Order: sequence, then C-alpha cells, then structure tokens
Amino acid sequence: MIDDPSSPRSVLITGASQGIGAAIARRVAADGFLPVLHCARRRDLAETLADELTGAHGRPRVLQFDIAARETTRATLEADIEAHGVYYGVACNAGVSADNAFPAMTDAEWDSVLAVNLDGFYNVLKPIVMPMVQARRPGRIVTLSSLSGQAGNRGQVNYSAAKAGIIGATKALALELAKRRITVNCVAPGLIETAMVTPEAMARILPLIPAQRAGRPEEVAAVVGFLLSDDAAYITRQVIAINGGMS
Repeated sequence: MIDDPSSPRSVLITGASQGIGAAIARRVAADGFLPVLHCARRRDLAETLADELTGAHGRPRVLQFDIAARETTRATLEADIEAHGVYYGVACNAGVSADNAFPAMTDAEWDSVLAVNLDGFYNVLKPIVMPMVQARRPGRIVTLSSLSGQAGNRGQVNYSAAKAGIIGATKALALELAKRRITVNCVAPGLIETAMVTPEAMARILPLIPAQRAGRPEEVAAVVGFLLSDDAAYITRQVIAINGGMS
C-alpha cells in the first residue's frame, strides 16, 4: 500500500456526480485537496466533473460502484488505496429516497433505502478506516444525514430511519477514532435545491422554513469543506443542521 505523506491529500466523495456531491467535490478541490469521485450510475457526469477539476494535483480519479454492494465496494476501495494511498478524508454523501406512506410502503422501498443510505455507511467506511488509523496521521470523515433523520418526515419512514441511523453511527465512530486524530462529524441538510426535490415537495416545505428559501448545494459543501479542514481538528461527534432555521 502506498503511503507517501508528501503526496496530495485525497478526499473520497460518494455520490459526487451531481447535486450536493458535485458541490462538495468542487469545494474540496478549491481547498487544495485531490477529490476522488464516486458514482453509481452517471459516470459521464463524474468524468466531466473530473475534467473540470483537473489541476495542480492532477485529474481526480473516478470510481464507479454501488455502495449497497458490499463486496464490490470493499474490493474497489481496497484496490484504490493499494494503488494510490490512504485517503485523508471521506464525505459520505451518496443516498437515495423512495417515498411512500408507511401503510403503502413496499418491501423493496424499505430495503433499497436502508441498503444504500445506512448499509452504505458500513460498506464504504469499513475498508477505509483501518488504513486511516494505520497511517498515524490526522483524518476527516463527514457523513450526510438529513432533517428527516433528526425530526422525521411524513412519507419518509424508510429514509428517516436510515438517516437517523447515520447520526447514531457517526457519533459512535467518532468516539472510537477521536484519540487517533480522526474526526467524524455529520451534516444534516434540510430542503436543498437538487434534482431529488420535486416541485411538489418544494411547494409543501418552503412555507415551513424560517429563512423562506431553499438552501443551495454550495452552502452544504461549505460546511463539509470546513469540517474537512485543518481548522476543524477539535470538532468531532457533532451534527450540524443546514436547514434555514427549521427545528
């Protein structure tokens, strides 16, 4: 396994092809890190983003796999670490939703959302954490939950359960890694302008937001970028809400 402390510090961003993930990748690159871009399907978008972010540290690598597929995820990440070295940071952004009223929710809607959003936490971080520990250097892990994981949301029992689970897992992992100088924090966005938000959801939720607007992906990326920075070395086990004042 390559472990060259003088090489550019790399940050893996899952779900980096568009939306919040792409905004995080741009912020990471602007802050001087080398982004490693994960995608599940839209590799074309990830490759275009990699071209855009090519700079002093070279062209970002693109890794394509389904984070719900444990063995594939493990094999891909272990091979990337072996070839290119330990990640300095990880932003666990990839997620899916399948909204439905609970009485009408199907087994597939429950299982798919839990598999990607919550099992994905384990599948992505399990192959990464021990190499980060063994590197004996500071590191950063940022997970993305949601307002739904903090407060629940109608029609999102599956999504709320998965995102609440991420908060608990983040807090527990932070306790385990704190003495290793590896921080683990969570960001919980509210209504953010992305393709996942339907016009109906926008119209329904907007009146409930004290700031009277939806957030922008760049605003989420700014908080993630700070948590990845050297300045955030004493911040760990925290959940930071980005929701315009919603409780």
